[in-house]
Amino acid sequence: MLNPTEIKSIIASGEGYNAEFKVSIPNKIKEITEEVCAFANASGGVVLIGVDDANTIKGITIDNAKRSAIQNSINEISPVLKCDFNIIEVDGKNIAVIEVPSGQNKPYVLSGAIYVRQGPNSQKLTTVEEMRDFFQQADKIYFDDAICKEANIEDDIAKENINTFRFEAGLVNVTSNEQLFTNLKLVTNDGQLKNGTVLFFGSNPEKFFEKAVIRCVAFDGTDKRYIVDDKVMTGTLYQQYQKSMIWLKSKLDVRYDIEGEGGKARKELWEIPETAFKETIINSLAHRDYYDKGARITIEVFDDRVEISNPGGLVSAVPKSEFGKRSASRNPLIFGLFERMRLVEQIGSGITRIRDVMNDEGLTPPEFNIDGMFTVTLRRPFDFEKWVEKWVEKLTENRIDILKNIHKNSRISIRELSDVLGLSLSAIDKNLLFLKELGLLERMNGAKGGYWIIHFKLP
Repeated sequence: MLNPTEIKSIIASGEGYNAEFKVSIPNKIKEITEEVCAFANASGGVVLIGVDDANTIKGITIDNAKRSAIQNSINEISPVLKCDFNIIEVDGKNIAVIEVPSGQNKPYVLSGAIYVRQGPNSQKLTTVEEMRDFFQQADKIYFDDAICKEANIEDDIAKENINTFRFEAGLVNVTSNEQLFTNLKLVTNDGQLKNGTVLFFGSNPEKFFEKAVIRCVAFDGTDKRYIVDDKVMTGTLYQQYQKSMIWLKSKLDVRYDIEGEGGKARKELWEIPETAFKETIINSLAHRDYYDKGARITIEVFDDRVEISNPGGLVSAVPKSEFGKRSASRNPLIFGLFERMRLVEQIGSGITRIRDVMNDEGLTPPEFNIDGMFTVTLRRPFDFEKWVEKWVEKLTENRIDILKNIHKNSRISIRELSDVLGLSLSAIDKNLLFLKELGLLERMNGAKGGYWIIHFKLP
């Protein structure tokens, strides 16, 4: 049973993958049981009733009838799940504490539904694809939640990495390192380290996970014939992210806005918004398939684009029709740690932010390949006028005009091109087909709602 000091430590650490706060008993008792079921299907956790979202102890009064109602609701979870349910006084106020173990007989079902913990939230599995993916994961356990048998805290965890996490997560001096690891379920009940813990806090994670690194490659041109730089970013997942961002900055055009900043640091303006890279790399680290030991995350810089790929396509729990609208994490422990560092926000919103920042800068929409390797392609801005001038002697005037209009508006329709250029629809079709066969044009996402991509090949 948790003691008051341990409970205060959990409260100070805040809600997350392994902690849920309720300021009062909800009208529907089942809402509490759903959280309990979700924790049991993940790494376990604790539900505190009488604590608000601001981590403030409000206290609560629970009579025998309400306590029985909560216990009876938990008893509806199948198979039977044993949880400690206690009323504990903390700083003069009573808190209801429900300690939930990581269930040994997954999946746990409530009213015919499976609930799982995803980052700081609980989700109900509603589709066949979601349930199939859960059963696959339950078979082998989430990679980040599995035990890293060869590692131990004394030799393989770096205190400076814990301190960095504390600072970024706003958890400085709230509790001891040992208690922090216990609160966040970074170790098993018998003190063994989990894979996600070593990846996040290890002094040398690649010692245990050789391919859990990022390879950064820069090419001269638009294909992979000529490599000009090739580096492997190692260290903790956060360090890999930082190193990769520094490397990208050295390969891309970055200018500085110093007007009107006063004494503030000058603002960096990347040719492709920095936010797009941050979202893509963090999501790659949080959602990659670490069970695939033959592949690494790769960042490839070409003259016309940047491609970021990570092992594992779209999680089967997310239908293609829902891509970009919601998400399920392969590594909920890792995702939860990034969430605490405020490097990821609401799960499933990263794709939308990448699209938005590219659109705000007037750049080509990002391209997503979600089969096999998950690949994001971000197109670099290009000196279009100089490029198209090189094609003037090779293409007809109409074809040059088509390229110019598509460059101005990548979503222009065939009918709009017909109106602007004064050509028939069939003539536009023939010219577009020629440009596509030449490899200069490509249509993405079909005729309706799609857009054009210009491939900046030289004649």
